[in-house]
Amino acid sequence: MSIVMPIVIGLICVCLLSLIPEPHRRQVNAVLVAGAGAAYLSGGGLGYAEFVLPVVMTYVAYRGLNSWTWIGVGWLLHTAWDVVHHLQGSPILPFAEHSSFGCAVCDPVVALWCFAGGPPVLGWLRRRPAGDAAA
Repeated sequence: MSIVMPIVIGLICVCLLSLIPEPHRRQVNAVLVAGAGAAYLSGGGLGYAEFVLPVVMTYVAYRGLNSWTWIGVGWLLHTAWDVVHHLQGSPILPFAEHSSFGCAVCDPVVALWCFAGGPPVLGWLRRRPAGDAAA
């Protein structure tokens, strides 16, 4: 369950984000990536090194304003930071021991969607296979 729920959360996140119309969808995702870069600032446990990710993610988010690929890169960078914190024992949510692990599983789901161009999920669900047309 520790892997399934983060994947489900990532899929729910993708579904909700895909409801935002373009071009705002990409811009909102860029802002979310920038915010994710600051998620560990309040007590991440890496000391001054905690300031590295927000700086890098600010640049990545800026590039993400015009590129889904950069947003996907941002989510993968956050995944790497999640892994470091999980291994160090300083989770993103201090009251949830495995929250950084869950975030590290969830973030790549969102990244894959971003690498696909952040398409609307409802469009995928509404499409019918070519041979499935009503006769």
